[in-house]
Amino acid sequence: MFLYRHTMHSALVLRYFFHRFSRTCGFGPGPAVFFDPGPRDTSGPSLRAALFRHHVKQFHESSCSVASVASVLNALLERCQPAKAGQVTQKGLLDTVKAAHWQERMTPGGYRGKRGLPLNVLGRVIRASLAAYGIKAKVEVVHAPGGSKARQANKDLVTHLLDFQVRDKSLLIAHFDQGSFIRDLNIPHISPVGGFDPSLETVTILDVDPGQPRPYKLSLDRFYKGISTSYGGFFLPFGYGRGGYVRIILT
Repeated sequence: MFLYRHTMHSALVLRYFFHRFSRTCGFGPGPAVFFDPGPRDTSGPSLRAALFRHHVKQFHESSCSVASVASVLNALLERCQPAKAGQVTQKGLLDTVKAAHWQERMTPGGYRGKRGLPLNVLGRVIRASLAAYGIKAKVEVVHAPGGSKARQANKDLVTHLLDFQVRDKSLLIAHFDQGSFIRDLNIPHISPVGGFDPSLETVTILDVDPGQPRPYKLSLDRFYKGISTSYGGFFLPFGYGRGGYVRIILT
């Protein structure tokens, strides 16, 4: 497994430079647009604004799931249990939620050699986290297929983004290829969706990567490509297939 990791990392670096020189993927047309959040983003009673207020960065390279879930839980608590908003910390989350060997997956050796959370495992962890903090919500894991099924999946995605942005009834955590969104390696990454503009068809990502200090917007098309990539099969030995997103719907 160590040799495979080393070989895979080399391949990912080569792929990064290929995209850089060919002006494709995160280096291609329609790049992510970074912006500084203003009062319009961070004020008000919406779940979206609460998410901006409680956004945190991951504490190490594999802990994007922890930062994403902590941000979302605090936003939901602000709506459901205001006195507890902001009390969920990343350390406290890992100490409290034992599902899927989450804490072990954050260690250098991982759990049985596997680090981070594939999409289905992320869904399990989110369900356990909501239960641990007394938040009543429905969790839906949505896979992003390629090929002929992509068109319907795109329509469903728009509906779910509108539920979040306009109807203010849910939050989304995306599981995506980071290099498809920004100029980085093509590796699985997790971050909350921070907004959707239906008129411009742009999606805002509240990236928990500390190397990305500001949120960014990208086209709906680029967003779907990023959540539906298969990574060329590189990550299958670690349980990662295509990405997608997890919907958390208040009940």
